[in-house]
Amino acid sequence: MQDSSALAIFLPLALGVIMLGLGLSLTVADFRNVLKHPKAVLVALLCQIVILPIACLGLIYAFGLSPALAVGMMLLAASPGGTSANLYSHLAGGDVALNITLTAINSALALFTLPLIVNFSLIQFFGEGKVIPLQFSKVMQVFVIVLGPVLIGMWLRRRFPDLAARLEKPVKILSAVFLFAVVLVALIQEWDTLVTWAPVVGLATLAFNLISLAVGYFGPRLAGIDRRQATAIGMEIGIHNGTLAIAIALSPVLLNNATMAIPAAIYGLIAFITAAIFGAWLKRKHAVPVTTAG
Repeated sequence: MQDSSALAIFLPLALGVIMLGLGLSLTVADFRNVLKHPKAVLVALLCQIVILPIACLGLIYAFGLSPALAVGMMLLAASPGGTSANLYSHLAGGDVALNITLTAINSALALFTLPLIVNFSLIQFFGEGKVIPLQFSKVMQVFVIVLGPVLIGMWLRRRFPDLAARLEKPVKILSAVFLFAVVLVALIQEWDTLVTWAPVVGLATLAFNLISLAVGYFGPRLAGIDRRQATAIGMEIGIHNGTLAIAIALSPVLLNNATMAIPAAIYGLIAFITAAIFGAWLKRKHAVPVTTAG
């Protein structure tokens, strides 16, 4: 990755703003909601934390991806659901309350599972002697950059609910602006790298996205989860937080590798299209037929 003081400053800032926005939308009660849907949440977590990383690992070997792209794919698999999953779930007739609960739980668990999966990937694809794994100091940096703003946002919402309500929308807009600017600069700087690897990793990310949507919806259905909750889980698992993966991959204090960000960047473009098609299919599939009196 090319040295960029702008990226060094704005990437942690962008990630902090994103997590602050998430914190402003969360309360302690959100975490208690897991008790209302224990089976749906447990099935979703099994798909997210166990099945998808294994499937992603299989795709990496099937497509013969380079070590940096392989780590980027695993980073994507370890990332929680994106915030847009809530909107797609709503449009597809899913249980949005379950989406919110899963987003909160997955975001919290990702603080532990994401460093572990990335550390495993670095050792697996680069080798013990060729890479410095995510050491304790880097794990603590993840906690500070990611967890800190979330806790601040939750505290603001509890202590100053009116202020938090007013800040929530501007913070979301600001985070989107930050991310757009950061990703645009990164893509311009690393355009040659993107052009080189997109033809290969594009097919891998498409396959992973389709597998994520299928596992997220049909897995819960096979486990006896109702359609609305399965739709919510499908969107939550099918739309990974690519922006979070990009920020972690590019951040100078974390992975600091532009190639590792490419799978998430391509995935983000693909997922918006495939999720819309999948949601429309679910909506049509489960539409109540109109009957006429005869």
